Amino acid sequence: MEPLRVSDLYSLEQYHKVRAEFRAKVLAHKKNRQLPLGPNATFYFEDRLTMQYQIQEMLRIERIFESEAIEDELAAYNPLIPDGSNFKATLMIEFPEVEERRKALAKLTGMEDHVYVEVDGHERVYALADEDMERTTEEKTSAVHFLRFELDQATRDALRGGAAFRFGCDHPEYRHETPVPKPVAESLVADLD
Repeated sequence: MEPLRVSDLYSLEQYHKVRAEFRAKVLAHKKNRQLPLGPNATFYFEDRLTMQYQIQEMLRIERIFESEAIEDELAAYNPLIPDGSNFKATLMIEFPEVEERRKALAKLTGMEDHVYVEVDGHERVYALADEDMERTTEEKTSAVHFLRFELDQATRDALRGGAAFRFGCDHPEYRHETPVPKPVAESLVADLD
């Protein structure tokens, strides 16, 4: 996928006019780009459209219209767009109660290094986590991680050929695996073009 450029974005005035329609389009698109991982974690798979929406919303909220500041937003979010050889996702670790979340994040230190994708007939591919900055300390992991699953050519070919796949985590405190349903699989495999 091509990175976003300034010319791909709406101006603040244009976005105000098309926001409701654009937002509806993005939310419908995102339905096939989410995958639960056990009861307390969810993958939100990113692509060009989800990142355009994120940037547009940031520009709107922050009232950013200066070209240098827009370029800064593009530089921050473009790395989250898959480039044809990978899946990219935001992993959210979700516990509703504050104290429960605090205790869980302390037990899940390093969880991001135990997250994988496994394609039938191929070895697990563990995520490269938080390449922009470290989000885990010795005391706890973060509730948000940015992951990249880098896939070799044979694995990409298998996925394009319809191989089943699953995402999982083998952290001692959070062992879960989720098969990828067909609508989500189709959406993700499109990232490999």
